[in-house]
Amino acid sequence: MTFSQRLIAGTFKGITSLICRIDDAQMVNVPTQGPLILYTNHVNILEIPIIYTRLHPRHVHGLMLAERWNIPVLSWALDVTETIPLHRGEADIDAIHQGLECLQKGDILVIAPEGTRSHDGILQPAHPGVVVLALHSGAALIPVAFYGAENYTENLSRLKRTDFHIRVGRPFHLDAGGEKVTRQVREKMMTEMMYQMASLLPEQYRGVYGEITGATTQHLTFD
Repeated sequence: MTFSQRLIAGTFKGITSLICRIDDAQMVNVPTQGPLILYTNHVNILEIPIIYTRLHPRHVHGLMLAERWNIPVLSWALDVTETIPLHRGEADIDAIHQGLECLQKGDILVIAPEGTRSHDGILQPAHPGVVVLALHSGAALIPVAFYGAENYTENLSRLKRTDFHIRVGRPFHLDAGGEKVTRQVREKMMTEMMYQMASLLPEQYRGVYGEITGATTQHLTFD
C-alpha cells in the first residue's frame, strides 16, 4: 500500500472506531489471497470505510457514483483508494472492464447490488450487474451483511457509540449449469445470491428476501 492509502486506512479506522463498537470477528473468514467479489447490503455511508479498513492490507476496490468525483477532497480519497467510478442509469461497460482488471490482479472487489442506500437496513431488490462480473472473471463470491447502525447519526448527536455488526457468509461460485445466461437467468442467480445475504441478517432486516425457507441454490456452487 502507498503512504496515502495507509494514511486513509488509519484515519478511517480511527474515526469509525470512535463512532462505533464494531463486531468484526467474522472478517477472519475472508480469504487472505486470490480474487474475490464481496457483495454487501448498503445501509449508509459507514460501511464503506469500515469494510475498507477491515480488509487491510489487501487491495480493495469499490464502486462509487461518478458524480462523487465532483467533491474535491472526496475525489482525492476515491482516487487514492482506487475506487471505480460508476455512471448512474446505464450499463457502464468501462466500470465492468475496470472491475475485471482488478479481479485479474487478484484483488478484492466490493459491490452493493442494491445500488442505493436503504437507511433503515432492510434489504431492497438487487440489480444483477455483479453476476456479469462473477461469470466473466470466475472469481468467488462472498456475501457480507451489515446491521445495527441505521441510527448512528442520532447516537452520534447524543455522543453515544453505535453497535455495528458484520456477518460473513460462505464463498461460492456461480454456475449456469449449461443454460444460456439470459437476463432471466441472471436475475435468478442474483435472487439466490441475495437469499444467502438475507440468511446472515436478523429477520427484521431481510425485506424482499424474507422468505428464505423457499430459497434455492441451483446456480451456486459452494467452495
